Amino acid sequence: MAKTIRRGKLTTAIASQSINRSSGFRISRYAPGLTIALLIGPVIFGFLGTLLPAIGYLPGLGGMEFTTAHFNALAQVPGLGRSIGVSIWIGLVTAFVSLVLTATFVGSYLGSKQFSTMRRLVAPLLSVPHAAAAFGLAFLIAPSGMLLRLVSPWLTGSDRPPDILIVHDPMGWTMMAGLIAKEIPFLFLVMLAALPQVDHEKTIRLGRSFGYGRLASFVFLVWPVVYRQIRLAVFAVLAYASSVVDVALILGPQLPAPLPVRLIGWMNDPDLAKRYLASAGAIVQFATTLCVIGMWLVLEKVGAVLVVSLRNRGLRFRRDGGMRMASLVGMASSAMIILLSIAVLAIWSVAGLWQFPDGFPDTLSLRSWMRALPQLSGPLLTTLGIAAVSSSIAVVLAILCLERERDTGQRRGQRSLLLLYLPLIVPQISFLFGMQYLAIITGIEGSFWGLTLAHLVFVLPYVFLALSDPWRSFDNRYDAIAAGLGLSRRRALVKIRIPMLLRVILTAFAVGFAVSVGQYLPTVLIGGGRLTTITSEAVALAAGGNHRVIGVYAFLQTILPGIGFLIAIALPGLLFANRRGLRI
Repeated sequence: MAKTIRRGKLTTAIASQSINRSSGFRISRYAPGLTIALLIGPVIFGFLGTLLPAIGYLPGLGGMEFTTAHFNALAQVPGLGRSIGVSIWIGLVTAFVSLVLTATFVGSYLGSKQFSTMRRLVAPLLSVPHAAAAFGLAFLIAPSGMLLRLVSPWLTGSDRPPDILIVHDPMGWTMMAGLIAKEIPFLFLVMLAALPQVDHEKTIRLGRSFGYGRLASFVFLVWPVVYRQIRLAVFAVLAYASSVVDVALILGPQLPAPLPVRLIGWMNDPDLAKRYLASAGAIVQFATTLCVIGMWLVLEKVGAVLVVSLRNRGLRFRRDGGMRMASLVGMASSAMIILLSIAVLAIWSVAGLWQFPDGFPDTLSLRSWMRALPQLSGPLLTTLGIAAVSSSIAVVLAILCLERERDTGQRRGQRSLLLLYLPLIVPQISFLFGMQYLAIITGIEGSFWGLTLAHLVFVLPYVFLALSDPWRSFDNRYDAIAAGLGLSRRRALVKIRIPMLLRVILTAFAVGFAVSVGQYLPTVLIGGGRLTTITSEAVALAAGGNHRVIGVYAFLQTILPGIGFLIAIALPGLLFANRRGLRI
């Protein structure tokens, strides 16, 4: 028996070596370099294209001398300090609350029914674009929003909306609520990918055997290892929350607005000289995000010292029921905010006469959809085309890179994480200004492929992260069996690996599709006003205040990514209905 096992292992090893020695895909040799160029090139050259005008060099507008005058002019802008302060405040609070709620929930309910339910909700929650969730939240909690309509006048005693500032409040509480609700599913998904790298079940069981509470066992023993793996994702949340534009336009403070919103106003100003000011402001925004990350690093040190101190004092924290329940309420609230926001958008898109304080519209009608359809066709086709093409390119590049990793036998995944997160950690506005200038010079501004390339910069990291772990975890014995049967690497990939991982591949495509649909700033700057998407049109309508038209655009913006995830779930089941082994 032992000889048989050793012979089987030897056969598998020989087959594996034959696979590694095979030529693989010649095209995969160029995939890593091309992928890195697509990720880093636009960021670096875009940042340089922003930095040079900030210090006075912009030949297109006659700027040929280096100067600090534009930074001096920026310093004289009224309310600049408060705009920067609001951006820092929103970034830190959003990341802190999102991370604490997610980590506490994972530590409290790992392996439970609540954990499984949240796991199933991750995909639909992530598919909702930030702008659509922001519109829905505004329609939900505004003074004339759905929640107050449901309790008026029988509870509030008023038949008019209260004169209170909820949306666009000066401290950005509403904006932070919307961002937290969207960042919790993202951090939860990242933690799901990190947990298999830790033997968390045995570790928590060991902590419980020493008398520690469930949450304390997770925080003291598991969390330090998990956090090291999700740290870059947390930095991405910090960068996004402190530099986001579309959510800030919909929910954020206005007098003064956060710095990114003011930068967009200067960039779109008819006075072209304001571009110098906008570029200088974009560099300040980059420094602001670095400041936010620096503050977070300090909080990391404080948190590490606190955890070590509590652990060394021998505190068991057996009675953690209150904190566990609070985390459950927080996670459920974030999910409910997104789901209710979608429901409110759907109602407004078909609402007829709906006066305050009526809880529901007097009539339902498709009139808003019929009026919007003629204007929807162009942005809809652009959205679908760019999302489909950019996601397809990202999936192909990710597969080729992972196959090249198998050819070389090197695990570069961990070393390349920083490169993957680079477009997510660097604020979009700090390099998209430069990308726009480069797009104008090269003549691709306002073109389909120019906008696709801009979206691909942000789609590719998410697709690669969604696909890399399942691809690396695939049982290589299937490849060994295929090699033993005489199949080449190419045929084994096409006939075995891709069919068995089809659901994962389609899910990665759906993730990229959702990311592309939700892109606002790249569309506005690289599209040049000639190419618009559902998202850019929806945000542009925010200033108009027509709830019905906004409801149509924002609800459609939500439907598109949802269709992608439905296809990812249903298509493998239809294709492999008669193949039980592939219906995983």
